[in-house]
Order: sequence, then C-alpha cells, then structure tokens
Amino acid sequence: MSSSSEFEQGLDQRPLLVALTGGIGCGKTTVLEAFRKMGVPCFVADQEASKFYSETDFLAQIESLFGDSVFMADGGVDKRAIAQIVFNDKTMLNKLNALVHPRVWQRFEYFVASHLDAKYIIFESAIAYEYGFDRLVDKVVCVYLDQEERFRRLELRDHASREQLAARMRNQLSAEDKMSRADYVVLNYEGNPRQRQVSYIHQQILDSII
Repeated sequence: MSSSSEFEQGLDQRPLLVALTGGIGCGKTTVLEAFRKMGVPCFVADQEASKFYSETDFLAQIESLFGDSVFMADGGVDKRAIAQIVFNDKTMLNKLNALVHPRVWQRFEYFVASHLDAKYIIFESAIAYEYGFDRLVDKVVCVYLDQEERFRRLELRDHASREQLAARMRNQLSAEDKMSRADYVVLNYEGNPRQRQVSYIHQQILDSII
C-alpha cells in the first residue's frame, strides 16, 4: 500500500501525521478524545471503514469475497458473520483488509487535505503496524494496557468469551510489541493521569515540528 503520487508531492506542505494505535480494549477512544479536546484533528479508521458498507461497489466486492451468506434479508451486511469468518481465518482476514484499508488511507488523504492548517493530524487504527500504516506516518503513539485488564474490560463491554477475545487478539501484534515500536506511549490504567500523559506527548510532537 502506498499513498497517491499527488499526496506524496505535497509532503513538505502537509501537517505532521501521527498514528494512534494499541490492542483491542486498551482505551484508544478515550485517549483519542483527549487529543481531540486539545484541537487536534482526528481520523478514526474503523468509523470511516463502516461507511463503505453502504457503498454499492464495496458491497459487490464483499459478496464476491464472502458470498451471499454474510448478507441479511434487507440486503445489509451481517458484520458479525464476517467477523466470525475472518477472526478464525487469517487468509480471509488479509483479503478483507486488502479491500478495506487502501480505501481508508485514500479517505485519510482527503481528510489531511481539508486540515492543512493543523500542526499535526492523528490517524487512529488498531492495526497501524499490522497493515503498514506506520510506514506512512511520521510518528506513532501507542496506548498500552496489559492483556489481563483488556480481557476484563472487553468481557464487560462486548459480553464475549475469553476464547473469542483471544482469537481477535491473535490477529494483532502483542501490546508489548506495539509499545516497543512506538515513538510515544500512553499507559492507560485507572488512576494513571491520562490527560497529563497526552498533554506531554502533544507538546513533544509540537516541539518536533521544525
């Protein structure tokens, strides 16, 4: 995956691009909101990807990949059925990612183009490393939470079994691996001053901009 030539030509004029990532259940949304409150434009990959399921050409590709079984009676896509397939089949997951994520990045390019006055822009994606988005941005912020606490939060939030959650986690790099690769880390534990961490990282990013 690569960005468009037009986007690449304008690299010297665009804001700094910062990926925000972390394993499922680590609290990326709350950290992202802290950046947003400081006026940082934030793009959420999953939210953008969800819009594709109302687009005719994308639905045709989904049907070609998964068949009719993932469609409901009203013609909509049963995302849970797709999730059940891809979380247990790495090949199908890779094929779905190949459909979704080039589109996501293209939409992000448009988002960047509409926020050229920003100092930096955040691209939030749980799979920034897994899909190579980290190579398209300037900095990476990782939100870290240990696996046991993530299990606890996800069991409460998603009412899913540990086996189901573990299957989802196996399709991502470990939280420790993500943390070791990142430029900045937010330790997202209860009682840990999240806003103070985000404010510090925000200033560090601003100071890095020449």
